[in-house]
Amino acid sequence: MGIERVIDTNLNEEDEAEKAVEISLRPMSFSEYIGQESLKKNLKLAIDAVKKRADGTTLDHVLLYGPPGLGKTTMANVIAHEMGANLKVTSGPAIERAGDLASILTNLQEGDVLFIDEIHRLRRAVEEILYSAMEDAAIDITIGKGPAARSVRLDLPHFTLIGATTRTGALAGPLRDRFGLVHRLEYYKLPEIGQIITRTAGILNTEIKPEATELLAERSRLTPRIANRLTKRVRDYADVNGDGIVDRVIAEKALELLEIDELGLDPADRNMLKLIQDNYGDRAVGLTTIAALTGDEPSTIEDYLEPYLLQMGLLERTPRGRRITEKGRRHIAKNA
Repeated sequence: MGIERVIDTNLNEEDEAEKAVEISLRPMSFSEYIGQESLKKNLKLAIDAVKKRADGTTLDHVLLYGPPGLGKTTMANVIAHEMGANLKVTSGPAIERAGDLASILTNLQEGDVLFIDEIHRLRRAVEEILYSAMEDAAIDITIGKGPAARSVRLDLPHFTLIGATTRTGALAGPLRDRFGLVHRLEYYKLPEIGQIITRTAGILNTEIKPEATELLAERSRLTPRIANRLTKRVRDYADVNGDGIVDRVIAEKALELLEIDELGLDPADRNMLKLIQDNYGDRAVGLTTIAALTGDEPSTIEDYLEPYLLQMGLLERTPRGRRITEKGRRHIAKNA
């Protein structure tokens, strides 16, 4: 996207620059992880069963899916910690060739957890290497070229693969079917977001009043990553324009400066809704047309803009495309 958005659910350069802080904000156990109660119960049961058997078996491969920013990477860290295993982290776009994945797999130790973020973006040739690795703990590699080429099977240590994706439909069926545990992360509830904000403020040594916590929770799009980011931005505002204590007045002024409205929408969200309304009224419009109107990539709209707008009932999908709802039109008129 052309501008940096505080409420963008994608990781940005600031997150990388504050990597040490991000790590400290991440819970490391199920007891520290707020929300996703059903997911935690199911995973804890599976992990406890593996530990109880104590026969050298590893946890089934895990697929975590859902909108960005809900804690898929954090959950991978928690699973590895609860298993007492080493975690190796990579992403689909970072694995360009089959040889890259083969190198990662052959360097794993027994019981390791391999986390692949954006697993739906693996190249098909790379993806096929995973089939035998996940099912048989082995990979087939080709040595040599032409008539002299021969296939060699390499045994791998037993490991657990955790894949994270925002698009399960983009995964090939054979890959998706090899995951023994498939779970969706849901949007959080307001009280859970409030708990996350309180926890984050405590880690950042920032005093935050209950009414400010409630306000930030309402503007955080039910997403922990955004809640953490807003907490840091409001803390900065309080440090510069106040005494460092975040109360409702400080929080309101900071959010006004960031142009985040009462539903958690920023200028990019409102601009998209307004463009649809101004150009198509209550008619449906295709994803590529919306992308042309906003200047964004279709994948950006599909992954980072529309999920929350759909969740809030401001936008709806129809067989003919996306359509702004009556609630969406009222919100645009109110914030014009």
